[in-house]
Amino acid sequence: MSNKPLPLPTETSRPYWEALKAHRVDIQQCGDCGHWIFFPRQHCPHCFSHNLAWKTISGQGTLLTYTTTRIPTLPEFTDEMPQQLAVVQLDEGPHVNTTLVGLAEDEIRIGMRVKPVFHDVDPGKATLLRYTGPDKHVDLSAAAPAQAAAPVVEAPAVTRRQINFRDLEAMKSLVSEEYSAWSNEFTVTQEIINQFAALSGDDYWIHTDPEKAKKQSPFGTTIAHGALVQVLTSQLSIPMTWEVTGFNNMVNYGSDKLRFPSPVPSGSRIRARCRVKAVEQVKSGTQLTLEICIHVVGMERPSVINELVILYM
Repeated sequence: MSNKPLPLPTETSRPYWEALKAHRVDIQQCGDCGHWIFFPRQHCPHCFSHNLAWKTISGQGTLLTYTTTRIPTLPEFTDEMPQQLAVVQLDEGPHVNTTLVGLAEDEIRIGMRVKPVFHDVDPGKATLLRYTGPDKHVDLSAAAPAQAAAPVVEAPAVTRRQINFRDLEAMKSLVSEEYSAWSNEFTVTQEIINQFAALSGDDYWIHTDPEKAKKQSPFGTTIAHGALVQVLTSQLSIPMTWEVTGFNNMVNYGSDKLRFPSPVPSGSRIRARCRVKAVEQVKSGTQLTLEICIHVVGMERPSVINELVILYM
């Protein structure tokens, strides 16, 4: 379920939005001076004539400028981070504010040619105009496979260094200020949030009622339970560069610290990374503190910080 705000067509702009639903780009042209017009208006800004007509154009143009944003303007857009917000100059002259899709950051160049992509965000009701490179094939239509817009990102495979849990010096060498590489990504859907609410009994509206959350929540949308995001660690495969060996038992001893610094809006993709914070010899074996940080993709601030204590015996 998506709670993202959608455009509200007016009497003046409705032909533009209706054309997008039909996968066309229609803009106005002045019948007196020939000036092309966008955004939709009731008179020509060049000669002030009211003799305007809607014309279908290719929608192709040139990238005038863009910026990469990593912090969402609204919580509902967290799952799209990072976004490439852009201004495209149509071949007819007008400028269009848009979002670039299907392009890696190193593929984007000011002045590059771009073509339209019709994004059916609410099939039959709302279509948005996106842009991509002329040689790219990006299908965001209602008929496109769901995974086309958000491919699953797997964790990279790594070779692990093996360390015996009794080798205290080697174990302590794992302590580091640097984090591991990122894990795979996992999407926290409203369905998963609802299932956790039913299982845990925590069905507070801020988690389970999208309409009420949109109106009353400070986050503008439903958010996942902190405890849910914590347990979803099991869904995230963190690429560790080391492996502890030689033990008979490994016990989850609890957490020295557990914090939920930022929310996880419904529909967000999460990923994790970790670092070894401490290693010490205890009476029953070797104790390792592993700091696991779970982030919404594109967000610097973590959503979960868990200092997990593991006891090797």
